[in-house]
Amino acid sequence: MLNKGGTLVTNNDRAAAGPAPGGLGRRWRPREKLIEGWIVLAGLLTIVVLLGIIALLMKEGLPIFLHTPPWEFFFGAKWYPVSEPPTFGIMPFFVATFWVTLVATAISVPVGVACAAYLAEVAPARVRETVKPVIEILAGIPSVVMGFIGLMLLSPLVQSLFHLNTGLSGLTAGIMLSLMSLPIIISVSEDALRALPDDFRQAAYALGATRWETIWHISIPGSLSGITAAVMLGVGRAIGETMTVLMVAGGALAVPIAPTDPMMPMTAAIASGIGNAVRGGFQYQALFAIGLSLFVITLAVNLVADRVLERQKRKFAR
Repeated sequence: MLNKGGTLVTNNDRAAAGPAPGGLGRRWRPREKLIEGWIVLAGLLTIVVLLGIIALLMKEGLPIFLHTPPWEFFFGAKWYPVSEPPTFGIMPFFVATFWVTLVATAISVPVGVACAAYLAEVAPARVRETVKPVIEILAGIPSVVMGFIGLMLLSPLVQSLFHLNTGLSGLTAGIMLSLMSLPIIISVSEDALRALPDDFRQAAYALGATRWETIWHISIPGSLSGITAAVMLGVGRAIGETMTVLMVAGGALAVPIAPTDPMMPMTAAIASGIGNAVRGGFQYQALFAIGLSLFVITLAVNLVADRVLERQKRKFAR
């Protein structure tokens, strides 16, 4: 185009000249720098807080291994903090955490992903807009309320169905934890499925795929990253939940053989024992060591999930 002097000006000339004074690039640059600074600050703060938690757990928990060897601490089946000398073995707590998490994951993951697939792929818009807010509200129910529900309603039902001496067991705790994990898994998975471009589904339908085949082979693999994040959030809720398992798991200190046995997961052991522990004493150090072990377990689960996710991404990319 021609400028005021009659000279021809091309797009390349205008690009080389940069944005006009007061243009969009110059006007938004300070705000962009400010936002970038806040993002960097938030990321650094998260790392500092995480390192601080690790340092605190190690400072308070590692000294217990000067009193109890690591082999006896991790694989011992006796927890006698007030005996003389005190004995600390966390195998009952570890096995209880495994059973409760296994039950909760086995129920919440398939049900949660299936519900998310229904809301994202099948349900009408009116149903989805009605059901999803209700599901998200359920995520805010306090854990103590869920514990009361499990104590008053689910525990007698489990006792009568399985003919147990008591309904306070790992099975009851696992079912309640699955109910607490479901809203997180459903909400995040549904968002991930809806974020998948609709072109993928249309291409599958054009090739003759049914709705079920499209969901199973296109939508879920294409949204695997978000679904994995949802599952990790749900499993993390199940592993780290305290009040519900403290109320309905039974509180037994023996190594549980089956999920129907009364048991005490690691979080419940910390919550029930920290009030009676002398600061800096052996029991206090042992409880912090349990917290450190729980942190390592959660980290290992997330690392394994990341490896599986990367392998699935490469498989889907081919």
